[in-house]
Amino acid sequence: MIVLGIESSCDETAAALVNDKREILGQALLSQEEHHAFGGVIPEVAARAHLEHIDEIIQSALQDAGLGFDDIDAIAAASGPGLIGGVVVGVMAAKALSLALNKPFIAVNHLEGHALTVRLSSDVQFPYLLLLTSGGHCQVLIVKGVGQYERLGGTIDDSAGEAFDKVAKMLDIGYPGGPNLEKRAALGDPKKYDFPVPMKGRKDCDFSFSGLKTAVRVAIEKKGNLSEQDKNDMCAAFQYSVVSEMQDRLKHAISVFKEKYPDAKDMVVAGGVAANKSVRKMIEDLAQKNGLIFSAPPIGLCTDNGVMIAWAGLERFRLGHKDNFDFRARPRWPLDTL
Repeated sequence: MIVLGIESSCDETAAALVNDKREILGQALLSQEEHHAFGGVIPEVAARAHLEHIDEIIQSALQDAGLGFDDIDAIAAASGPGLIGGVVVGVMAAKALSLALNKPFIAVNHLEGHALTVRLSSDVQFPYLLLLTSGGHCQVLIVKGVGQYERLGGTIDDSAGEAFDKVAKMLDIGYPGGPNLEKRAALGDPKKYDFPVPMKGRKDCDFSFSGLKTAVRVAIEKKGNLSEQDKNDMCAAFQYSVVSEMQDRLKHAISVFKEKYPDAKDMVVAGGVAANKSVRKMIEDLAQKNGLIFSAPPIGLCTDNGVMIAWAGLERFRLGHKDNFDFRARPRWPLDTL
């Protein structure tokens, strides 16, 4: 069984082919550079870039796999949540191929793509505890099965990835903000600034990053002209607070998970922020201390990509799921409503 997956929900135009032997047969990805001048993603610019490049990206993935359209069993597309203009481009491309080739169309929730990718690269069994953290989302879920999610908590304001990007923009350290901030943090002193750890000690699994972001802005204004080392130190202190908050929130999530599923063993982090080495190390240590097995997708599969959509599509397709052509792309699509 071979599935073609198409991803266009933000600023990556991507396609990939995977099979039911957990093999990545071919893939292609274009990260849009048009947004660098703006310091962030411009939705209209992203949609136009997807429209311009999606055909060539699909062809490149097929060439990388050494396959033709006749070899494909189904076509999956990220159908939400995301920037709706880009999502529509991917969905329409997938529907057109599905109609022309008489192959099933599968509408994939972009977040489910992140949530299930670890099962392509690791032997992770349901149920598992998941921290899904990216540019637009930060939530803790119990993954009970394909299309079966129990949300334990989420952010009440900004996501972690959004906070990374906004702080990077405040510090003028370039785009993409999150990866640049992580590099700067490695050169800084996390104790130089005493930033807060939001939500610490609360008896739930929710997150908040808006106040932390504000604390960084106040520190920038108070400091005045920042040296490069000042920026490094602020990056390190900010990242330390984010990781500390995640650690505190996950401790409570683990206790809830273990109470519900005492025999479950797996703890997973996924999404773009899962590529952050400090975040991964904290969760790995936390899992080990609590008798859980830590897993995460390879760093190259944490950020948006076609592989995760192809794999989620395959997971759904082999359970008999497929979608009609009247499926409408969705800007919002919570995982726990699947």
